[in-house]
Amino acid sequence: MAKLISMKIKYSFLLIFPIAITLAGCNANKKGDPITGSEIKNHIVVLADDSLLGRKPFTVGETKAIAYISSQFKKLGLEPGNNGSYFQEVPMVEVNSKPLGALEISGGKQKISLNYLTDFVASTRRELDTVQLKNSPLVFAGYGIVAPEYNWNDYAGLDVKGKTVVVLVNDPGFKSGDRTLFKGDTMTYYGRWTYKYEEAARQGAAGIIIVHQTEPASYGWSVVTNSFTGAKLYLQQQDKHLSRCKVEGWITEDVAKKLFAAAGITGDFRAIARKKGFKAIPLNLGATLTIQNKLKYSTSHNVIAVLKGSTRPDECILYTAHWDHLGVGKPDAKGDSIYNGAVDNASGVAAVLGEARRFAQLKEKPQRSIVFLAVTGEEQGLLGSEYYATHPIYPLNKTVADLNMDALGDYGETNDFSITGKGQNDL
Repeated sequence: MAKLISMKIKYSFLLIFPIAITLAGCNANKKGDPITGSEIKNHIVVLADDSLLGRKPFTVGETKAIAYISSQFKKLGLEPGNNGSYFQEVPMVEVNSKPLGALEISGGKQKISLNYLTDFVASTRRELDTVQLKNSPLVFAGYGIVAPEYNWNDYAGLDVKGKTVVVLVNDPGFKSGDRTLFKGDTMTYYGRWTYKYEEAARQGAAGIIIVHQTEPASYGWSVVTNSFTGAKLYLQQQDKHLSRCKVEGWITEDVAKKLFAAAGITGDFRAIARKKGFKAIPLNLGATLTIQNKLKYSTSHNVIAVLKGSTRPDECILYTAHWDHLGVGKPDAKGDSIYNGAVDNASGVAAVLGEARRFAQLKEKPQRSIVFLAVTGEEQGLLGSEYYATHPIYPLNKTVADLNMDALGDYGETNDFSITGKGQNDL
């Protein structure tokens, strides 16, 4: 899945290609050796080797990966991209959250105990040893969206202080049959779980729970249990993430049906929530949950190099790929526990290095500066990209485009290509 750069900024100038290309207008001079499969393979062999232990940030895998990438930039004669350094420090905190016991739902005819992983997942970004919801009132807030440009506000007239909102994944347009409702079946940023969490925090909610449904989410419950549990990395914040909700979590669709039914909500609750004038519905239930944290602070790194432009050096084009992967997990049937990340995303880094080599060979340099950026923490939520976008080394208003390479195709030569996100940028 091709991904990059942070929240609102990242989508303002993002252009993603899953193939290594040279930007038109940069004058490749039709010189220099082409990028070959063997060149890509040679980089992958190094970056996906077992000795890098899956390239997880904060590990020896990071140390080896960023040393290799920076050494390749230096070997090519590219200048350090960050004021004399090939590295941009990215301060992070690792939060390992685990619920202590069940998620207790009270207020109905009988208390409901939801089991961790089977019925729900929950974590917190708050940098505290323990966080707790205690009989927090549950409110069904539809899709959990405030989108003035679509004349949509699920929080209109709703005070969520101390409450936990229950919201639906994706946005109202999905499977509505109305292409003019948001963007129809094409998910907007408002439909993403990241946005739901952000908006609930802005509204001052104590907690947020997203209802999982496979089709609108585009992934099954197993993805939720794998992705939203265990240690997670976040960018360090001055407020220790205390501005975020105490609890961020998911429940299964079956659990949601039970909770909604207890409040008299039956039928297609997606259709109910997409009706014009929808008003949030109190579920007359309370949620109680305690989460315990283990915290670890450290610094990861983006790797950056630059080839200065000949006539417009203040303008730049980014070539990016994330260098990190998932690290070490549980052993498989053959006893292998290393997630090597050969495709995701040693291949993308290899493509960036290939582009860097080809640009460095040019006799006539491109007019704009070309910046090569290998970012950290993508697998943890685009963290290195977000950090760069909020701490840019090269001004964003002078950045023409970002060509991000994530997971090159491994199926051999092809005669065609596809474009997703048509109409999402105006480059």
